[in-house]
Amino acid sequence: LIATSLRFVGFEVRTASNGSEALITAEEFRPHAIILDVMMPGQDGFEVCRQLRQDGHDVGVLFLTAKDTTEDKIEGLSNRVGGDDYLTKPFSLEELVARVRALLRRIGVTQIAEDEEKIRFADLELDEATHEVHRAGKLIDFSPTEFTLLRYLMINANRVVSKSQILDHVWQYDFGGDAGIVETYISYLRKKLHVEGPELIHTVRGVGYRMRLPAAK
Repeated sequence: LIATSLRFVGFEVRTASNGSEALITAEEFRPHAIILDVMMPGQDGFEVCRQLRQDGHDVGVLFLTAKDTTEDKIEGLSNRVGGDDYLTKPFSLEELVARVRALLRRIGVTQIAEDEEKIRFADLELDEATHEVHRAGKLIDFSPTEFTLLRYLMINANRVVSKSQILDHVWQYDFGGDAGIVETYISYLRKKLHVEGPELIHTVRGVGYRMRLPAAK
C-alpha cells in the first residue's frame, strides 16, 4: 500500500521484504530516500541504517515503527544509527508522503512543486501541465520526446541512469531501435539547455548519464 501510494504521486519505488534484501536493493538502485520498518525480519531497521552509513550511503532514511517511546525515537535519530526522520504507527499515507517530500528537500533532491505540475532543478523548471521548460526564466522549446527525456533526468537528478533505463522509461517497450537514439537525444538536450547556463547533463562513462550541478572550481 505504501509503495502504491508513493508511485501514485510520482515516485519511482523499489521494495524489499527484509533487512538483507533492503541493503542489496539500496546498493543496486541507489535511491534518494529509504523508508525502513524498524521491526523488519532478520536485520531490523536500525541495523540496516547503521550498515548503510558504514558503507558510505548518504541516502535519506525515514523510520516507520509502532515503537513510539521517546527513547526509541532518540535512538533512531542518533548519530549511532543515522536516521533522518521517525514516523510512528498508525499514520496517514498523506503524512508519509509529506514527510518523504520534506526529507528530500532537506537533503537537496530535486523539488516537485506542491501542485504536482512543476519539477525544478537548479535554475531549470519543467511544467508538466503546459509542457513548458524554462531555464533562468527563459522559455526553451522541446519536442515531446525531448520533454519526456528531460523530465526523466530531472526526477532522477544526482543519480546515474543507464541507457537501458532511459529507453524503458522514455521510449518504453514499443521502440525497435538501438541505444544510439539515447545519445542523439541527450545531444539535443545539451544543445538547447547549455546555451542558457552551465552544463547540467553529465556523461558517466560506461554507465549512463547524470543530471547534477557542475563541480565547484
